[in-house]
Amino acid sequence: MKRPPDSTPRAFATAFRYRYAFAAVLVGSVLALHPAPPRLIGAPFPQAHALVLSDEARRSLALQYRAFRTELMGCMIGEVHGSVVRVQRVAPADVDPAESTPTRVRPRRTCEDAGWVGTVGIIHNHPGGERCFYYFAGTQVPSSDAQSFGPQAYPVDAILCGDSLVWINRASIERRFSLVERRVALREE
Repeated sequence: MKRPPDSTPRAFATAFRYRYAFAAVLVGSVLALHPAPPRLIGAPFPQAHALVLSDEARRSLALQYRAFRTELMGCMIGEVHGSVVRVQRVAPADVDPAESTPTRVRPRRTCEDAGWVGTVGIIHNHPGGERCFYYFAGTQVPSSDAQSFGPQAYPVDAILCGDSLVWINRASIERRFSLVERRVALREE
């Protein structure tokens, strides 16, 4: 039996290197066509310890979310300043009406794909004001809302239940506050 010339292993190795280089260039060009959102590149967001809603965002939530019997979803548009998430406005998510029921809502595409720039979180409502939590009381058992927040890249997620808002950060710390400003009137006597 005749052995192949000594150049055959080198030719094979050279061809293999070219194929590997071609595959790397191909993968790189595909990734360049579909870049990741900026927040996914580099360091993650710092932990959010405060969620601040502008007056416009509060009015939008009061008008839009309390009036419907089905779950609605919105994109919280704003900025992250250190550990504070500031929401300037709430933009409607791209939801097919058939995908919005009293207990579930599912968007067609992400907020960024729908054209919203500066999304810092997702908010949805629970029309009946029930199950307004991310973890079952006294446990670390996640609700379906906590599970859907997990794979998202946003620093916060929120649920609107009537006049109160429940939100969660990346450290799985759940917080609650009232949307209705509670001012104490001081009487002069």
